[in-house]
Amino acid sequence: MLKKNKSPLVGRHFVVPFVLVTSLFFLWGFARAVLDVLNKHFQDILQISVAQSSLIQVTTYLGYFLTALPAGWFIARYGYRRGVIVGLLLYAAGAFLFVPGMRSAAFPTFLTALFVIGCGLTFLEVSANPYITLLGPPPTGSSRLNLAQSFNGLGCVLAPLVVGRFLFGRQDADVSIPYVIMGVFVILVAIVFSFVRLPENASVAIGRSPQVPSGYSLGSLLQKRSLLYGLGALLAYEVSEISINSYFVNFTVGSGWLTGVGASNVLSLALVLFMAARFGGSWIMRYISAGRVLLICAGGCVCCMLAVFCNVRNVSLAALMLNYAFEAVMFPTIYSLSLSGLSAAEAKGAGSLLMMTPVGGCAFLLMGVIADTTSLVIPFVLPLAGFIVVAAYALWLLRRSR
Repeated sequence: MLKKNKSPLVGRHFVVPFVLVTSLFFLWGFARAVLDVLNKHFQDILQISVAQSSLIQVTTYLGYFLTALPAGWFIARYGYRRGVIVGLLLYAAGAFLFVPGMRSAAFPTFLTALFVIGCGLTFLEVSANPYITLLGPPPTGSSRLNLAQSFNGLGCVLAPLVVGRFLFGRQDADVSIPYVIMGVFVILVAIVFSFVRLPENASVAIGRSPQVPSGYSLGSLLQKRSLLYGLGALLAYEVSEISINSYFVNFTVGSGWLTGVGASNVLSLALVLFMAARFGGSWIMRYISAGRVLLICAGGCVCCMLAVFCNVRNVSLAALMLNYAFEAVMFPTIYSLSLSGLSAAEAKGAGSLLMMTPVGGCAFLLMGVIADTTSLVIPFVLPLAGFIVVAAYALWLLRRSR
């Protein structure tokens, strides 16, 4: 019989901070999902190959890799709220850079803008992800982060639906328009955060007792097997998730199955499943251990990737969409389990390490090269390998818990 975890999902005094920080998840979900539409759009208007357009993902996620540790240092020194504000301002600055990019029609200018946005998103994620895990008791950490990440899914749904219709629905679409709108909105959010206070010692307020000393070093963090293995699993997941998102429109349009607008709409529907599965995962983990749920979902993703190799329209599309449901809980679950047992101070440092993993999105460059030199379906071997690594990590978690 299933037993419900009786610990509250969010600490009683932290409902308002939880709501405010959760709103940030929508912003970076939208920004990252826009890339999947932008990739195909730049191929069309700039006449570049899949491999060349993959520099969109490479540049953005390189920003994560280069900024994660400095962001962690900044947040450890100045706090979560200032980290959020810096992230929002960088996000807005990158968005506004699309205006000179559109006027010059120079691909490097667009890449510069996306790199700045990537740096801003890093500050937001390094701030928000570990902070959410601290706003309640440790047993509900994975469930709480899954709930917050569900709003990331909402941003992912709206991005291809709205921006995809705008870009693919007209010949003279100005790509700077949606980015300017995003920039203005993000500035408004930054103003809100400049007037609110986020409790920095949430873990103490809810009665957490640090299990390790509050000080930490990079070397000491990497000696913790739970964090080190989680880091590897999260990198493998990011390789798989970002590669599939980035390749979805290219694959379905290139195979002749969908138009650009149709592919954007189907991708939005797949991301609806993704969002719903995250909400569902948050509820399920109140009854079933996070490690067991992770193993089931990783196994489901492996099966879906194998089905894609059939390269039959209905089978491959169904498998791709079902994969979004299975992969939905992976990031927040791996992330929160990797922070398990760390003090609040260590969580800030570990969070910055974990947020280097979106550099796995650079693997889309390899998918592009494979697609340009072989066939459209063979590149899926890359996300297949990533999901196998996640399954191995879940098995290790379950064996350790016995």
